[in-house]
Amino acid sequence: MGIRTKNKPASKIDDRVKEPEQFKVILLNDHYTTMEFVVEILMAIFHKSIEEASRIMLDVHKKGKGLVGVFTWDIALTKTEQVHTAAKENNFPLKCIVEKV
Repeated sequence: MGIRTKNKPASKIDDRVKEPEQFKVILLNDHYTTMEFVVEILMAIFHKSIEEASRIMLDVHKKGKGLVGVFTWDIALTKTEQVHTAAKENNFPLKCIVEKV
């Protein structure tokens, strides 16, 4: 004789996989970080082409911020930390923030 439970049979368990939450990584403008350094960061850390890096850099410069990309939490946080570390090592105050999509 089997054990009876009030749980649903295994065949009726909802086994859908939930997609991970997404987060925007945004660079913020300041009056000290050079445009060249911002382009270097975008190419080195975010693997942007020179054209795309230049476009994002101009958004940062003209609009005060620029969307770099959308990532899962761990990747967004890691890339943000890489930006802050590189900026500090090069004596720039460049900041990067993460926002939920």
